[in-house]
Amino acid sequence: MIAVRRIAAATMLAALAGISAPSAYAAAPADDDASFLKAMHQNNLAEIAAGQSARKNATAACVKSVGAVLVRDHAKLDVGVKALASKLHITLSPSPSSAQTKAMTAMQANVGTSAYDTNWPTTETKSHKDTLALIDRESAGGSNAGVKAAARAARPVVARHLQLIRACEARVKRS
Repeated sequence: MIAVRRIAAATMLAALAGISAPSAYAAAPADDDASFLKAMHQNNLAEIAAGQSARKNATAACVKSVGAVLVRDHAKLDVGVKALASKLHITLSPSPSSAQTKAMTAMQANVGTSAYDTNWPTTETKSHKDTLALIDRESAGGSNAGVKAAARAARPVVARHLQLIRACEARVKRS
């Protein structure tokens, strides 16, 4: 009985110390997996900024509401990306890419005009299509099971965003 308790205590201590068997999620990521996490984080940052801008600057109700959805969902997605990157010892950029920043600056130039409401969905359509392509590449060719699982989990969220953005774009064009 004492031996059983000692084994149980040793097992508990090993688990608490992180000396358990490595999982597929903890396996070192390949370069493409690390690149995916870095790109997804930058995409999330860009989409959060775009959503915040839409909530603040849009005049069309659908642009404002889709912007709010982007902020909420990309913030949630980014929590998972950051946790996975941390677990895999991947350093993430603190800001969107230069191309994303340039697109955001171009969009901001239209604030206060009707062009903002028409350009915002167009920009977001392209961004979400690019993100879906990134996700699909990782899902098909990624090496790390945890990163592939994160890509598969993000896909329906980003696809839903694309549907919302396209519907909003059609409403704005009809106005």
